Amino acid sequence: MDPNEIKKMVKQGYSEVARTESSCCSTKSPCCSLSGVAEKISKNIGYSEKELDEIPEGANLGLGCGNPTALASLKLGETVLDLGSGAGFDCFLAASRVGKEGKVIGVDMTPEMIKKARENASNGGYTNVEFKLGDIEEIPIADASIDVVIPNCVINLVPSKDKVFREIFRILKNGGRFIISDMVLLENIPDKIKESAGAYIGCISGAILKKDYLDTIKDSGFEDIEIIEETNYPFELIIAMVSPDEVTAILKDLDISMEEAKEIAESVISIEVSGIKPF
Repeated sequence: MDPNEIKKMVKQGYSEVARTESSCCSTKSPCCSLSGVAEKISKNIGYSEKELDEIPEGANLGLGCGNPTALASLKLGETVLDLGSGAGFDCFLAASRVGKEGKVIGVDMTPEMIKKARENASNGGYTNVEFKLGDIEEIPIADASIDVVIPNCVINLVPSKDKVFREIFRILKNGGRFIISDMVLLENIPDKIKESAGAYIGCISGAILKKDYLDTIKDSGFEDIEIIEETNYPFELIIAMVSPDEVTAILKDLDISMEEAKEIAESVISIEVSGIKPF
């Protein structure tokens, strides 16, 4: 798939999510008509009831695959960067942890998401959070200016993951760290699924093998790389990201049953990984 087409597809998909305030990436999906889906997804991937109550209404769109703020051990006064910040969910959680002495910056490539996040910040009275429009392959942040980076289920969407990690390395201070929640593969998935627009936007098709993902981080210069946790991503949530018509078409084209699809889904896992930029 052409990298420019991938970016265009992802941008359109998440613009639609911002407009519809849906946790689904396909407007045809039945989960888009159900209330509480985003909250259910967020609880399932590690957010507490307290955290969900803490953020402004409309900030949680159920787009993550983990809870990096819970693992980042954020400190008062730190400067935190969230890549692919969406409507601001993780930014607002981080803001309360770094306090007024600290700062949180969210970067997203979708104007609709930036607009929504800024509205949420205003409604929530956040003075230590700002949102910038930008491509995470070319992060609009100064060199060595960030203490912690907390991307949540976004690097898998980017064609050039090596560029993203080099950019994270560039903008982190010496000794700075990242805590990333993302989707990776234990084994390759069929090309037909990789070529599905809904599956790509839903964080599946863009995922790469876990070993390749970790090698990319190491090659970017990071040290003390550690997988904190890895879990199977629930098949029900994967299916919810793709329209029923597309699910049926994929199964037909692959000539597999829903049960066989579940087995394929077992190769898709969510990981929490950390690393440090050396001094």
